[in-house]
Amino acid sequence: MNMKKFLLIAVVTCFTSTAFAQLNKQWMKAADDYFKNGDYFSAVEYYEKALGKNKGKSKVTGGFSPYSSTTVKPIKAIGTVSSKEQATVNLAESYRRLHYYEKAEPIYKEAMAFDKAQFPDVQYHYATTLRAMHKYDEAESNFKAFTAGSNNTALKEAAQKEIDDIAFAANQKSMVNAKLYTVQKAQKSLADTGAVYAPVWKDNTLYFTSSKPMKEVSRLQVNNTRIYMANRTDTGFGGIVNAGVPESKDIHQGAVSFSPDGNRMILTRWTIGNGKKLASLYMSKQVDGKWTEPIALPAVINQEGYSAQQPFWMPDGKTIMYSSNVPGGQGGFDLWTVTLDELDNAGTPVNMGLAINSAEDDQAPYYHIPSQTLVFSSNGRVGMGGMDFYYSKGTLGNWGPVTNFGFPVNSTKDDIYFASKGGASNILEDVLFASDRDASCCLELFTLARKLEPKNISGIVVDCNSKAPLKGATVSIRNAGNVELFSLNTGDDGSYAFTIDEYQQLKAIASAPDYQSGDLSFNKPADPTATSMRNADLCLEPIVVAKPIVVNNIYYDFDKADLREDSYPELDKLVTMFKANPNIKVEISAHTDSKGSDEYNKRLSDARAKSVVTYLVNKGIPATQLISVGYGASQPIAPNVNDDGSDNPEGRQMNRRTEFKVME
Repeated sequence: MNMKKFLLIAVVTCFTSTAFAQLNKQWMKAADDYFKNGDYFSAVEYYEKALGKNKGKSKVTGGFSPYSSTTVKPIKAIGTVSSKEQATVNLAESYRRLHYYEKAEPIYKEAMAFDKAQFPDVQYHYATTLRAMHKYDEAESNFKAFTAGSNNTALKEAAQKEIDDIAFAANQKSMVNAKLYTVQKAQKSLADTGAVYAPVWKDNTLYFTSSKPMKEVSRLQVNNTRIYMANRTDTGFGGIVNAGVPESKDIHQGAVSFSPDGNRMILTRWTIGNGKKLASLYMSKQVDGKWTEPIALPAVINQEGYSAQQPFWMPDGKTIMYSSNVPGGQGGFDLWTVTLDELDNAGTPVNMGLAINSAEDDQAPYYHIPSQTLVFSSNGRVGMGGMDFYYSKGTLGNWGPVTNFGFPVNSTKDDIYFASKGGASNILEDVLFASDRDASCCLELFTLARKLEPKNISGIVVDCNSKAPLKGATVSIRNAGNVELFSLNTGDDGSYAFTIDEYQQLKAIASAPDYQSGDLSFNKPADPTATSMRNADLCLEPIVVAKPIVVNNIYYDFDKADLREDSYPELDKLVTMFKANPNIKVEISAHTDSKGSDEYNKRLSDARAKSVVTYLVNKGIPATQLISVGYGASQPIAPNVNDDGSDNPEGRQMNRRTEFKVME
C-alpha cells in the first residue's frame, strides 16, 4: 500500500470516528434530556443508540407509551452528557418505569457490577424487577443483600416490605382455590397497541382509557391518551369508538366517572413536563348527545403544583372520591372526598384518613353499590407486590378494615382500576380491571369471574345448665339487617346446619318448648378460605314462671313511648319464644328511674309497655297471651342515688328497663 493511500484511509477513518463520536454525543444528549423530562420511551431509543445496543435499533416495540415523542430535533450544543455507566443505569430505569421488566433485568444485571458508592440503589431496583418477573428467590436474596449494605433508610424499609410481599404472595398462592377464578385478557378487541385501562360502566356501555395511536389527528397528538367507548358482546367488545370528549393539544385525558343520572362526566387531564406529571380534574356535560368542552373543577381540588386524578362519583350525586398528592395526607397519593353543590361549587376536600390511606400511594377509588364496598389500589401495604387491589366495606365516614383481595385478583405487578357488575353477595362475579401482569410494558384490561364456593355452617343448641342437646329446637338465621335467611329445626343431637354463598355477619336465634329464646352472632372462621365453620354452642335458659327477665337493647325515643328500630331484633327473639311455647301467658313491663313525678313515670312506663305489646301482636302473637304493665319507678333494681346523695347515672340506666315475666 503506497503512502498516499494509507494517509487517505487514516484521514477517512479519523473523520468517520470523529463524526460517529459527535453523533454518539448527540444521541446521549437527547437521551439524557428525554430521561430528565420523564419521556422514558424516547430515552430508551436514544440510550440504546448511544450505547450501541441492538445495533443501534431500539428494542422497544412502538405504541405502548402515551408520552413518547414522534421526532427528535437536531441538537446544536452538546454540553455534558452521561457516562457509559450512568447511561446504562438510566436505560434500565427507563425500561423499569415503562414496566418493561424483561428488558430492564439484563441491563440492571450489568449495572450491578458498577461502583456501589456511585450507584447505591441499583440493587434495590434490580430486585423489584426480579420480583415483577416472578423470580422470587433471586428477588428476596437481592432485597436482603441491599438491606444489609444500604444506608438509605427509606429504601431499606421499602425493601423489607418487598420481602414481606414475597412471603404474602407465596402464602396466597398456597391458600386460594384458583379454580374458582377465571381471569382472561380483554385487551385484544379494545386496542391493538398502547395502554388500555380505567374501565367504567355507564349502563351497558363501557368507557375506557387508551394510549393507542390515532393517526388521523395532528402529528403532535398521535399518541395522546384518550377516552373510548365500546359495547359488550358475547365474544368480547364491539362498536369501539372515540367517546367524543373535546381534546386539547398535548394534553392527555381519561379515567372518567359519571354522575348518577349519566349527564355529567368528571375526567382526569394531565401533562408531562420536566420529568413531572401534573393531573387535574375536569367536568364535561352531555348536551344534545354530545360532551361539552371540559371545565376545570375548582382550585380547592386542583391545587397548583399538585395532582388530582382518578375520580369516582358517589351514588349520593354530590360526593366525589379522588386521588391526590396535595399536602395534608398520609404520604404519596391519598384518597380524598369533596362535595359539589348544584352549581358545581366545591366544599373543603377531606382526607379519608389512616383507616384507608397508607404512607405510600393509594389510588383509583371505586365504590360497589350493591355490596357497599370501597375498592382502591395501593402499594403502601403488604400485598402481592406493586399496586394491589384492597377493599373496605362501609359507607362514607364509616369504613371497615382494609383487606387485600389476594391472588389471583392481584399479581406481583401493578393492578389498578376496578369495575364490577357483580351482585351484593359476590363483588367478583363480573369484573373488569387493569393490570400489567401479562404485559411487557403497560396496563391492559382483564375480565375476572369468581364462582362462590358454598360455605357450610353448623352448630348445636343445648340446655344452658345441663349442656344436654335440645332436639326439635327452631333456629332462625338472620343477616345484619335482621332479615331471616333460613328457618331450621335441630335434629336428635341438637344440631343445625345450612349452606351460604359467602361468609357474612349473621345471627342465629333459637327457641324450644319450655325454654327462653337465645341468640348467637357469628361472622367467619379464622381461616377465611375454609369452606366450613362450626359455631359455638347456642344455649337456652329454661323458662321459670313468675321470674322477671330484663329484655336488653330495647330503646325508645327520648321522653316518649315510641319504639326505635334498633329494638326490633331483641323483640323478635321474644316472638320466637312465643311460637315455641304457644300456651304461655306473659307480662310485659316497663320501668323508669326516679326522675320526674310518680304519676308521670307511671304514665310513661304504661305507654312503653303497651308499645312492646303492640309490636308483638303485629308479629302474630295473640293479644290474649300478653299483659302490659307500667311500674314507673316503683321497682328499682339499682340505687338511683349514691349513699352520699349524689346522682348514680349507672343505677338509673339499669332501672330504665323493659322486662318480661311468664305468668303461666
